[in-house]
Amino acid sequence: RAALPHLFPQELKEVRRWEGARDVRPRDGNVRRWTGLLLPNNPPYNAGAFRFELTFSPNHPLEPPCATLRTPIYHPSVDLGGRVCQPLTTHAHWEPTTRAIQVLQDLLLQLDSPDLQRVLRPDVARELQERPEQFQRRAEEHTQLHAEPRPDP
Repeated sequence: RAALPHLFPQELKEVRRWEGARDVRPRDGNVRRWTGLLLPNNPPYNAGAFRFELTFSPNHPLEPPCATLRTPIYHPSVDLGGRVCQPLTTHAHWEPTTRAIQVLQDLLLQLDSPDLQRVLRPDVARELQERPEQFQRRAEEHTQLHAEPRPDP
C-alpha cells in the first residue's frame, strides 16, 4: 500500500524538532524529497554542516527512502556522488515502521563514528585505519573547504 501523504507532515515536524538537523523542508515543494543540514557532533566534521537530501519512494513506507549527502565529505562510508553506505535503508534491513528521523539519526551517527564495516571508499577506510592522523587532517581540510557554515543554535 502506497504512502499516505499525511504521514509526511507528521514526520517532517518530528525531524524539525530534532537538534541533529536544521532547515529541513520539502525540496521544490515536493513532499517526497526533503533537503536540510546535518550537524555532526564530532571532529573532524563538527566544524561544518552538511546538506542532505532524503528521497521517498512512491511506495513509502514499504520501500526505504534514499539518503544522499549533497555536500562533499571525506568519509569512508560516503562515495564521491554522495551515496551513503547505510544498511538501515537497504531492502534487506528496511522495516516499514522505520521513521525518517531514524534514517537521519543513523546517518548522523555514521558521520560521527566512521564504521569500517560500512565502506564505499576503500582508500579512505584504509587511511583511517592505517594513518588516522593523516585521515583526520584531510577530513578537516575537506570540511573547511566544502561544508556549509553551522547555523546558530
